[in-house]
Amino acid sequence: MMYKGFVKRWIGMVLALCGIVFLSWLFVIISIVIVLDDPGPVFFRQERIGIHKKRFTILKFRTMKVNTPHDVPTHLLKNPDQYITRTGKFLRKTSLDELPQFFNILIGDMAIVGPRPMIPAQVDL
Repeated sequence: MMYKGFVKRWIGMVLALCGIVFLSWLFVIISIVIVLDDPGPVFFRQERIGIHKKRFTILKFRTMKVNTPHDVPTHLLKNPDQYITRTGKFLRKTSLDELPQFFNILIGDMAIVGPRPMIPAQVDL
């Protein structure tokens, strides 16, 4: 039982911090490319539901244009490809858009291993 609490949290924090430190060069490069491709914020923030139905804001690299309708899932957009940036296509294909979630792990919103946090509309499902 101690693993699920302290040890799992400690391991997650150490791994997340190592990921942030060792991949900081990649964070910088991706951030620059995102801004050059479509000026605006580097990060995409979205409300998610974690353990015990706790709400938190998940961080991802922004893969869609600034003028994309907010709070509409990609699959519900008419012609979603028109909103995804060139950089965003690459980031999604390689899952590099997920790297900022190391910060969510570091502060305790997520764990390295565990279920994918749901968007609020999925909780009742």
